Amino acid sequence: MNHRHPPEFAGRDAANLTPFLTSLLAGESLSEESASSAFEAIMTGEAHHAEMGALLALLATRLPTTDELTGAARVMRDKVDSLETGFESNELLDTAGTGGAPKTFNVSTAAAIVAASSGARVAKHGNRSRTGRGSAEVLEALGVNVGAPRAVQKRCLQEINVCFCFAIHHHPAAKHAMPVRKALGFPTLFNLLGPLTNPASAGRQVMGVYDAAFIPVVAETLARLGSIRAVVMHSEDGLDEFSLGAPSVVAQVDEGNITEYRIDPVELGLQSCPYEALQARDLDHAVELVRNTLSGEERGPARDIVLLNAAAAIHASGLSDSIESGLPIAAQSIDFGDAGRTLERLIELSNIPE
Repeated sequence: MNHRHPPEFAGRDAANLTPFLTSLLAGESLSEESASSAFEAIMTGEAHHAEMGALLALLATRLPTTDELTGAARVMRDKVDSLETGFESNELLDTAGTGGAPKTFNVSTAAAIVAASSGARVAKHGNRSRTGRGSAEVLEALGVNVGAPRAVQKRCLQEINVCFCFAIHHHPAAKHAMPVRKALGFPTLFNLLGPLTNPASAGRQVMGVYDAAFIPVVAETLARLGSIRAVVMHSEDGLDEFSLGAPSVVAQVDEGNITEYRIDPVELGLQSCPYEALQARDLDHAVELVRNTLSGEERGPARDIVLLNAAAAIHASGLSDSIESGLPIAAQSIDFGDAGRTLERLIELSNIPE
């Protein structure tokens, strides 16, 4: 009897990734169905760690296709431990980005709270960071109960328009790949998948990516997954959020239609500032910048970068016709005290037992 593979590879069960690895090694891409099958094996823990690592490494050698990213995202969405909010997906926004870019001071977290105080309903998806200053660490240091149970998350969203969805509590299936991701030590497809799998099924979002090359495929994937409005972006100075130091490249998804444009902060009346000046020294400094910006005490570049990113979130929520027209809405929310009050209420409500 002839074997296609040496005997030690015979008798593998149906969860093996060899067919997909063979296709990738041949320079082919995976269909959406094949990508779903491969990530089903990964996220159920049925695939061997060596095969997981090989698949993720091969996919990381090039840009993923829309089929590959969509297939993987559908599996992760199917396995998310969801948050039932009582709202439709088209009423909910997320501001989670990919990470992997130079770090400022939790701008997207502050922007989420400003957007919420402006009328957007924000199911903020986030996690801890290798820097020790991720959204979870900063919110926790501010006094927010980031591990609040589902009922408390829902109450926060209903009463003050914002809740925090701690990724580690909502993505149990991702644990199967975690040892492999840590061992690889470089960004994999999972860095793109997290922001694509909001636990509350948010149909609107601002998603920064760590490389502009990912913008088209992420936008196409969001369109295929049914996003109502999504702003996918990367700043030309390397951030996965709108920067004050350089223009940002944007692909906007509106119910299947994709529009590309650039946002120049200087043209919007904001003062240019290198992102290095907005980097937090440590967790305490990050907390101080977030708190002072939301309270209105901060009047410099930290305020401006939050205003710009909040304006994008306000626009993604459908509350403004453009990012530019979202700027005065964001500024008013801070200056009238709404943003600061929203933070204080989030701290209070998240710590009240269900």
